Amino acid sequence: MGEETLVAMPLAPHHHHHARLDALPHHVAPAPQTPLPHQAPPPEPTGAGDNNKEENEERDRGVAEPPPPARVARPETTPTPPPVLPAPAAGEEVYYARRMLQGAVLRPPPHLPQPEAPPGLARALSAPAPHGHAEHDEAEEAGEKQRPAVDRSASANSTAAVVDVASIGRFLRDRRAVLSSAITRRISSLKESSPPPSPSDTYGVQEIHLPNVKVTVRLKDAIAADAAAEDDIALDDDPGYSFSGGHIKGRVSFFSRSGCRDCAAVRAFFRSSGLPYVEINLDVFPEREAELASRAGGAARVPQIFLNEKLLGGLVVLNSLRNSGEFERRVRDLAGRRCPDSAPRVPVYGFDDEAAAAEQAEDAMVGVVRVLRHRMPIQDRFVRVKLVKNCFSGADMVDAIVNHLECGRDKAVEIGKELARKHFIHHVFRENDFEDGSQNLYRFLEHDPAVPKYYNFRGSTNDGEPKPAAAVGHRMTKIMLAILEAYASDDRRHLDYSRIAASEEFRRYANLVQELQRADMTALPAEERLPFFLNLHNAMAIHAVIRVGQPGAVDRRPFFSDFQYIVGGHPYSLAAIRNGILRANRRQPYTLAKPFGSNDRRLELAQRRANPLVHFALCDATRSSPIVRFYTTQGVEPELRHAAREFFLHGGVEIDLESRTVHLTRIVKWYSNDFGQDRDILRWVLNYLDPTKAGLLTHLLNDGGPINISYMNYDWSLNV
Repeated sequence: MGEETLVAMPLAPHHHHHARLDALPHHVAPAPQTPLPHQAPPPEPTGAGDNNKEENEERDRGVAEPPPPARVARPETTPTPPPVLPAPAAGEEVYYARRMLQGAVLRPPPHLPQPEAPPGLARALSAPAPHGHAEHDEAEEAGEKQRPAVDRSASANSTAAVVDVASIGRFLRDRRAVLSSAITRRISSLKESSPPPSPSDTYGVQEIHLPNVKVTVRLKDAIAADAAAEDDIALDDDPGYSFSGGHIKGRVSFFSRSGCRDCAAVRAFFRSSGLPYVEINLDVFPEREAELASRAGGAARVPQIFLNEKLLGGLVVLNSLRNSGEFERRVRDLAGRRCPDSAPRVPVYGFDDEAAAAEQAEDAMVGVVRVLRHRMPIQDRFVRVKLVKNCFSGADMVDAIVNHLECGRDKAVEIGKELARKHFIHHVFRENDFEDGSQNLYRFLEHDPAVPKYYNFRGSTNDGEPKPAAAVGHRMTKIMLAILEAYASDDRRHLDYSRIAASEEFRRYANLVQELQRADMTALPAEERLPFFLNLHNAMAIHAVIRVGQPGAVDRRPFFSDFQYIVGGHPYSLAAIRNGILRANRRQPYTLAKPFGSNDRRLELAQRRANPLVHFALCDATRSSPIVRFYTTQGVEPELRHAAREFFLHGGVEIDLESRTVHLTRIVKWYSNDFGQDRDILRWVLNYLDPTKAGLLTHLLNDGGPINISYMNYDWSLNV
């Protein structure tokens, strides 16, 4: 084996020490070393020793270091003598010898200038601090190694690029340790920040703490113990007792009906006293009438008040107990304890009257209709320069009926007319009931392209036997009155639409108005048509606010025209009811066409003459409109006059005597054709004013002077 040479990097040429490193003894000669992957190979000496001697002499004289000499191939037969190195200071000889034996590339001490590493290479940092080599050696004996520092990134294509896999692994392990410690500290801080449980909550309570989650589990034994302790407390000794103080543990409930004055008085007392209560309206929940009869007797009339399961009585009993102070004591005794299961139960959302549903009979023609829906050639056709969708001809229906029922053609035509009369089908232009022939086009009610605008239509036709329109309208009025009594202010000027939309009353109303789809409106008596359509308009306005939003100040079409019900097989919007039905088919303001054409079947239901009072009975859910009301069949005319008086009493008219100006609601301007000319309008308004305003207006009308009429701005904001 050839002789190996120990190489140390030379000190900087400007160093002021000139000591030389003596030759090492043979027993400490280093073993052959191979350069590490992350280290640059040591510079090979030249073949001539004289050159090395001259180079050392130039260093000693402080001459600048020349460029490194080119590599020269070393002959195997002629060993190269080791170069002469400067001797280290005292105590450093053993340190450098040991470092060379370990194969490390020696560098100058840290207080001296360091040589530049070639571009693109990773420079391994060794720390040959002369005064700290003992600690450094101990660290290396324990297995610790210093990570290489990278001056700049090595090119991927460079052959000189060095990848230190071990250093990368150590880096990843260190980062993982840092991340784990950070997570541990965060969890510890969360645990420390959680407040300790109070002594009152520790009994019977188990808590589980998770990040951003707190789960509390209370044992049943603790709940039962607390309930027993509360029942043992005498509420008469409670100095903080009050109706609105949250001390009522029982239930106060009463049975009522819509429009009942005694029920309204009981409700007003409970609200004013802050006493929580449950109202069971028998007009909304008719299935509860049997329960009331069993609890209070068959002859009992509403209201009937219950404290827990105990019957208190009606309004007369309530007033008597209030005057004597006995009512508060009974509330303490009965409602102060937890409500038992035998008390009247709270109405539950989403459950219909099963008895009423069982009474809903299926229409006799439904069997024929179901067959025709599947066998008819329903398609789009081009007629009168129009594309008519989802239609079939009269001849197609007659052929289908003949084939299905095996009857004659005349009998099939009669069946077709019966289907049209019951509003299973209708003419595409609503021109006739039913006729045989290929030129007459019809469609099923559910195939009408305007179905998305029909908000009392839920996917399919109501195939039950149609109920009389008067009965449906009567129940609709009762439900809407219950909604107003529960979710409107006392003066009916403000409604809580969010609570209405989530109520069981409104859900039942939405189900009820589906029965109007195929109702026979021609059978509705003439004297009942006015209150029916007044109530339908006001109910639709509430429904429209919930479904499409409030009427806009600019674009009001979605509210007044696009929101529609299908009633008796015909569509009705708020504008169609007001202008077509209630105003005797008069033009809407700022329009030219009448709501109904000359052949429209809805003209049969229109009023014979326009009544100006209807404008003060129709609510469009705005602050400037009249308050929402629902009218009865027997007293509709007096109720209309009362509505007009109340509207003018609360800001519908103002009179300025000095400027001789009468400020009127803008409703009068929009529908001036229903009121007449200027002085005619003032004479008509005079009949519905309070005595003070009536006297002022009479003075202006009789003194012969000019009168100015000014119209107030209309507030389109929602009456919420």
